[in-house]
Amino acid sequence: MSFRATVLTLYPDMFPGHLGHSLSGKALERGQWSLDTVQIRDFAEDKHRTVDDTPAGGGAGMVLRADILAKAIDHACAGDDRPRLLMSPRGRPLTQKRVRELAAGPGAIIVCGRFEGVDQRVIDSRHLEEVSIGDYILSGGEPAALTLLDAVVRILPGVMGNDLSGVHESFEGGLLEHPHYTRPQVFEGMEIPAVLTSGHHGEIEKWREAEARKLTAERRPDLLPHPVTK
Repeated sequence: MSFRATVLTLYPDMFPGHLGHSLSGKALERGQWSLDTVQIRDFAEDKHRTVDDTPAGGGAGMVLRADILAKAIDHACAGDDRPRLLMSPRGRPLTQKRVRELAAGPGAIIVCGRFEGVDQRVIDSRHLEEVSIGDYILSGGEPAALTLLDAVVRILPGVMGNDLSGVHESFEGGLLEHPHYTRPQVFEGMEIPAVLTSGHHGEIEKWREAEARKLTAERRPDLLPHPVTK
């Protein structure tokens, strides 16, 4: 069973975007995952296909209407138990653990918000899981949805040429990834660390672990369960 993604958006032409290229694009062609889009505007009822309205209580911007978005979600979710995600800056941060959980499942239904946000009643009534890809604001949920799908698709079985590529990476073991080197042996006076060309695999792994812990302590100490002494 392949991973199935359904994206609800006002801009379906933004998909598959970069996911139609490279390894994810080839996997899409092979049927290892699939992508469908639902145009939210198709569920509007007026001649102008209006999907938003002014926020209750006043304020700037517009809000996606609950009734219209609910119809789009119900259409996409008919007889479907895939996770329902809403890309939102106020959601729980996306983690590699959650990415792996999604990759192990049947797929996801992803709602891309626009304007100031989405009517809370549709979030509550349709049990949308709010997901954030970072502490910043985008113009809409589409780039965030593409980012989430990128993270998921690349670790689906058979997508990467070497499945170990998805194991020895940042966040997979709770640490940032160690530095990488390749030829030439000397670049602008800087040499590849000698341990990496020593042929001693045990020492190489120890070096990589130490470097990963050092980088994590410097850049993301929040990822470490215990303080690290430098």
